Amino acid sequence: MPQPVLKPVRDQVVVVMGASSGIGRAAAARFAAKGAKVVVAARGEAGLRSLVEQIRADGGDAVAEVADVTDPAQMRRVAQRAVTEYGRLDTWVHAAGVLLVAPFEETTPEEFQRVIDVNLMGQVHGAMAALPHLRQHGGALIHISSMGAKRGVPLQTAYCASKHGIDGFVETLRMEVRREELPVSVTNVMPATINTPLFDQARTKIGVKPVAPPPVYQPDVVVDALLHAAEHPVRDLVVGGAAKALILGEKLAPRLLDALLVRFGFEAHDTGVPKSADAPDNLFAPLDAHDTARDGFDESAWPRSLYTSLQRQPLVRSIPLASEALAVAGFVLKPLLR
Repeated sequence: MPQPVLKPVRDQVVVVMGASSGIGRAAAARFAAKGAKVVVAARGEAGLRSLVEQIRADGGDAVAEVADVTDPAQMRRVAQRAVTEYGRLDTWVHAAGVLLVAPFEETTPEEFQRVIDVNLMGQVHGAMAALPHLRQHGGALIHISSMGAKRGVPLQTAYCASKHGIDGFVETLRMEVRREELPVSVTNVMPATINTPLFDQARTKIGVKPVAPPPVYQPDVVVDALLHAAEHPVRDLVVGGAAKALILGEKLAPRLLDALLVRFGFEAHDTGVPKSADAPDNLFAPLDAHDTARDGFDESAWPRSLYTSLQRQPLVRSIPLASEALAVAGFVLKPLLR
């Protein structure tokens, strides 16, 4: 069975979709700092422009392409831009996503559909655009979903439905890629709660700026996983011991986890910062003011994850029980892992 062909990051051409802010922005900057040639894409032109300026000022090589993930033709244009500008495409990182925090009964069909269109169908359109190029010489498809891909949490019906969909899509795509013996790796990266502008940009109907269940990790923890997946054929990467503990809890004791989330999951979204339902959000249009990788949780966000670091070690990956034990320890003894 042929193995995926993955170059060192310094020799790669990388597309980062959803690069104007958050994880995508942090990832694009780090890929460029490592020597990769980067195509950054998103809906927000201002955020992309400032990112390219930042990368070039730091000595990197990047170009921008304004595109909406809900349009398959625009995704094909992004992939072609990489080939036209740099001669090929080696890694596609799909980070674009939106968040709606609201009770299901207060969610409109249009809002629910929009979350699915961006978060799930956007990933589908990205893979459809990238795979024809990757199959020629090899490379990596890296899809960023969430711990919500494996376990739903209250007030995020549309978001968790979209992330569950990504998990099923990527799992099935991976088997088809393997069946065809393509030199392409397909990775699902599932982060815990990350300190990004996702929460500032989210549409909320709970009266406050939302957040997701703690602890919160810095974006660099996810970027470390993305860099690893670009060079190593990894099936899944869960980012953050807390995310792994949640996923493990779903496997071992789903009813208990239901009860815990009913008791604590609603209040876990409350930052105490007022935000009305009609406040600006990025559900249907970009908010260019949020051209940053981080949100306002810097004081409490964890800069590293011991669990995620160990998952990048081959010995630990080969011992599933040890890995899961580490995840639980990371959740229970989290002050020791800061």
